[in-house]
Amino acid sequence: MSALSVAVEDGLTITRRNLVKVRRVPELIVFATLSPIMFVLLFRYVFGSAIPIQGISYAEFLLPGIFAQTIVFGSTITGASLAEDLQKGLIDRFRSLPMASSAVLVGRTVADLALNALSIVVMGVTGLIVGWRIRSSLLEALAGFALLLFFAYAMSWLMATVGLLVRTPEVVQQASFIVIFPLTFIANTFVPTDNFPTVLKVIADWNPVSAVVQAARELFGNTAPGLGAPDAWPLQHPVLYTLIWSALLLAVFVPLSVRIYRRTASR
Repeated sequence: MSALSVAVEDGLTITRRNLVKVRRVPELIVFATLSPIMFVLLFRYVFGSAIPIQGISYAEFLLPGIFAQTIVFGSTITGASLAEDLQKGLIDRFRSLPMASSAVLVGRTVADLALNALSIVVMGVTGLIVGWRIRSSLLEALAGFALLLFFAYAMSWLMATVGLLVRTPEVVQQASFIVIFPLTFIANTFVPTDNFPTVLKVIADWNPVSAVVQAARELFGNTAPGLGAPDAWPLQHPVLYTLIWSALLLAVFVPLSVRIYRRTASR
């Protein structure tokens, strides 16, 4: 058996272990699904009553933004879970087993990808109930969901690196929110960026979260002439820009997190 097939098999074993853990702690699924529902309802009926969007309902403008916000916030689970495993000594137990060193990280990120997929399904159903509609073809819609999950998987590897660098899951959550809140709010997530101050508009236009939101809106058919044509290159080519960012995150943080994991596990 080749080293690659061994690494894949070990990664799938750890993935099953993490999913079984979720099944045995149903509170994780309950809160992972309740939060997206709460965000959809709050933003739809609190912000939606005060934010008019020309040519499209606020529900259709909002849902792609909520999808992107939830997967970015969900990536913190990867970092916090790894920090918790390190804190409890579970990584030391894995280290004593004859398994590929990348298996723990692959198993963690793939299991969290499954949770992100579940969250998107729950949000999608909730969105349909409150008025969100997909106006594009089935293939374009599937491409939109696939792009969201690809970006989510790349973000999970970034947060896996953070989780291996800190000592407690609480630090992961507090440190990541300092970055994630501006990342998701200085963007086109909930409102158009046309009236942003110039500096914030430039930041929002080049923010990868804005690109994934714009890409999802286009693939779901949730755009309208009244929204205006974006004048920044990332928003004119949002799918390409999102793919570049996702590939870049994976190229940097997959080898970096594996290297940090080996160094951490060998202490």
